[in-house]
Amino acid sequence: MSTATAPGRLTTTVGRRTQRLVYGRPTPEEIGRELALTSTVDRAHLVMLTERGLVGPEDAAALLARIERLRAEQFAPLHHAPTPRGLYLAYENHLIAHLGAEVGGRLHTGRSRNDLKATVQAMDLRTTLAGLGGELVRLQAVLLARARAHRDVLMPVHTHYQAALPITYGYYLAGIALALGRDITALDDAARGLDRCPMGAAAAAGSELPIDPARVAGLLGFAGPARHALDAVASRDTALRALAAAAGAALTVSRLGTDLQLWSTTEFGFVTFPDRLVGGSSAMPQKRNAFLLEHVKARAATAIGAWTTAASMTRSTPFTNSIEVGTEAIGATGPGLRAVADTVQLAQSLVLGARPVPERMLRRAQEGFVGATALANLLVGEGVPFRTAHRDVGDAVRRAVERGDTRLTRADLPPELADTELSLTFLTMRQRAGGPGDFDAVFADALADCRAHADRAARRRAALATAGAALDEAVAARLTRRPAPAAGGARR
Repeated sequence: MSTATAPGRLTTTVGRRTQRLVYGRPTPEEIGRELALTSTVDRAHLVMLTERGLVGPEDAAALLARIERLRAEQFAPLHHAPTPRGLYLAYENHLIAHLGAEVGGRLHTGRSRNDLKATVQAMDLRTTLAGLGGELVRLQAVLLARARAHRDVLMPVHTHYQAALPITYGYYLAGIALALGRDITALDDAARGLDRCPMGAAAAAGSELPIDPARVAGLLGFAGPARHALDAVASRDTALRALAAAAGAALTVSRLGTDLQLWSTTEFGFVTFPDRLVGGSSAMPQKRNAFLLEHVKARAATAIGAWTTAASMTRSTPFTNSIEVGTEAIGATGPGLRAVADTVQLAQSLVLGARPVPERMLRRAQEGFVGATALANLLVGEGVPFRTAHRDVGDAVRRAVERGDTRLTRADLPPELADTELSLTFLTMRQRAGGPGDFDAVFADALADCRAHADRAARRRAALATAGAALDEAVAARLTRRPAPAAGGARR
């Protein structure tokens, strides 16, 4: 084995079978994704090392030129390279093989695979959460667009699977949008744990060399360096919190899916879906199965399972760099986050495609006597004690049912309500305190929430774009050996 591949004091590495079991067989796409992030960190790290005088300008230029070439080639030279100790060291060995140990061996100055890996994972998670957050905001916007379109479509809301009160389909969708907004806020709160860059933490306790972690953090779009080196390499709690928040969003969407699936049955007939959103049966020609909703509901379990798996792997591990946490637990979070992103995109199409059937909704609301509570409250407004009003209206409903009617008549009502408007529109709009009668205020709050989430996402994208431009400029300056931009300009 050459000295370029010898792992420190060791003289050999694990066998090929073990390598495959531990490191897997990454596809060219997976290699490109990981090394794109790693090389981005390398670019920022080399800019800082040169500014601090830890790597000479000629060596930095040679390293950066080779790294830029690999990036342009999408790391094709490494697609079939041996990885006896993982992809990163295969990449570093490639640089050493082409530039020599005197140049290639300087890249790892002032750092460890521990802080490098934690930084790469933070950047990857940052991108993943930005994408998921964007999909959730789009779903919230779709819900609100449909809510506004169907604000006047009367329907019953159910409690214990029994028709209970009159609402509108738009009011229901606005409620889902508000609940989803809290899930987005939880995801944003979790993502704030990614504001600090682990680079500079080295193996677990910082570096003796005069590095500048704040400069690297700024070039990579972080708010600042880690506050504590050991915490930076030991902790992956942000990933767990983000996965928990994502699972919460999936739970909200799964409940929406349950309602839409129930309402799309022939027995309810409240909503219909176009052919592109349903499936048929291989044996029963009459079937129109809203099967996509079953995927929406089921994938929440994938996120919950991923959190449980990652948390179980993290439990009782030492508070230091740990493969159980930094590799295995983090590896378990990806499928969960992807499952949530998938279910949110499915939900967008389903909410857009769902069409309410107003006549059916109204008829079921009327036949379910869902205006009874409003009538009881009208009696209360006339000075009748609530329990008396509750009994009197309940007696009226019982008499109507006994004679086979599905609606109350004026003759059924107590004398105090002889002149009362009985239309469900009138009774529904009387429900205030955040009820259907307050739709405009409810909708305005939900819309403001959605816009605030979109604005925050836009600011984050702009900050990352600014940092990326500063990094590109600094790298270009090193490649041409021009004076680099002032370090302060790269921070935020």
